[in-house]
Amino acid sequence: MLGRRQFVGAALAAAGMKGADRKPNLLFLLADDQRWDTLGCMGNRIIRTPNVDRVARDGVVFENNFVTTAICMTSRASYFTGLMERSHGISSFSKPLTADQMARSYPALLRRAGYRTGFIGKYGVGDKLPDGEFDYFEAFPGQGKYFPGDGKEHLTRIQERQCLEFLSGCTKDQPFALSVSFKAPHVQDEDPRQFLYDPADEAMYRGIKIPVPQTADERYYRALPEFLHESEGRVRWRLQFADAEMYQRSVKGYYRLITEVDRVVGALTDALARRGELDNTVVIYTGDNGYFLGEHGLSHKWYMYEESIRTPLVIRDPRLPQAMRGRRVREMALNIDIAPTLLSAAGITPPPGVQGRDLAQLMRGSSAGWRREWFYSHLFEHPKIPQSEGIRDERFSYIRWIGQKPVYEELFDHVADPHNIRTLAANPDHRGTLERLRGRWSAWRKRLARWRPDERWEDPG
Repeated sequence: MLGRRQFVGAALAAAGMKGADRKPNLLFLLADDQRWDTLGCMGNRIIRTPNVDRVARDGVVFENNFVTTAICMTSRASYFTGLMERSHGISSFSKPLTADQMARSYPALLRRAGYRTGFIGKYGVGDKLPDGEFDYFEAFPGQGKYFPGDGKEHLTRIQERQCLEFLSGCTKDQPFALSVSFKAPHVQDEDPRQFLYDPADEAMYRGIKIPVPQTADERYYRALPEFLHESEGRVRWRLQFADAEMYQRSVKGYYRLITEVDRVVGALTDALARRGELDNTVVIYTGDNGYFLGEHGLSHKWYMYEESIRTPLVIRDPRLPQAMRGRRVREMALNIDIAPTLLSAAGITPPPGVQGRDLAQLMRGSSAGWRREWFYSHLFEHPKIPQSEGIRDERFSYIRWIGQKPVYEELFDHVADPHNIRTLAANPDHRGTLERLRGRWSAWRKRLARWRPDERWEDPG
């Protein structure tokens, strides 16, 4: 791998805004089911992610990044469009983006603006692949397989080769926008081994004991609402975290898959540096949703608890002055912010109905007028995944289980109680907070019902 001095580039250090006279290349890297605290740059001292950490040192780390729906197809539709679930309407695996939605997506707008566009990996929105919408397209529908074809090569290695093939077809005369959607570190659902990493990495993390989360204790599972006790999260928990040996095996497998993705990040940034393009390429790394690693006696995602909704976000923008590098941002970023950020980086005004915001404002050090709350929804219909909505602000998380009769509410002070252990919904000292957030939920629902794609979006109130 290249050294730090080569990675940053002497010209960039001297000029601070290299590439300002031409459109930047765009590289969007999306991991599947990667939670926020599984990077070295996010404080994890066990996991090995030197390449993403290197991007973070020369970029900006968003410490509080979230998804507005914690399930793959809905979150990916939000990445493409900059819209929340109740606006793009993707709440099932089979439903695709409409032709109009695709035309307003960041890949389509970038392509019309002259970018060479590529998509590699898990597409995840609808059954039909939109291969004609990209200049380079190596995608698969559904979950995909870690050992496709003849089963001899791991999917993450295949994706690395495809990424380098895409770059080999690029020229300096045309900017590119490459979206890479990894299957890792998602489990292989139908395989009892679950986390299918490359066998070459079997020795990785051997001899290390992964700490068990505080809330993995059975008493925290019993404190969950009763309707979650036999929910899908609990069903999946039995496959991955039901005993101490299983817990260590599963988390180490999850970590190995993330480290394998990190190697692809290193291969890509090194290739860009050799081509003289790294200092004109915006790199974004994030996840499509979080993941329970046994917390609350659960696995996977779906619910509006911290482990499920919070994801990593690292952005390296070579146009930022050197003094703005290596910073950490505490303001709340969302998956719907990625589309307007990519478009704005290319000099394209996002469509008026886009609900996300350009993260460049925070990267430049300004938080004036930034969001102080956001709306969550999970409308996927599944007999063991209860539907929910909610509001998260800078201190509280309000969860409204809309499928329950009567509606069930939870309220957490995520500043004082970051692991969502004690619900305050029935606490008389917090009645005012509960009523306030219940009112904010209603205001968001009404505002979302009035959303139109050609009208400028503003958050309610």
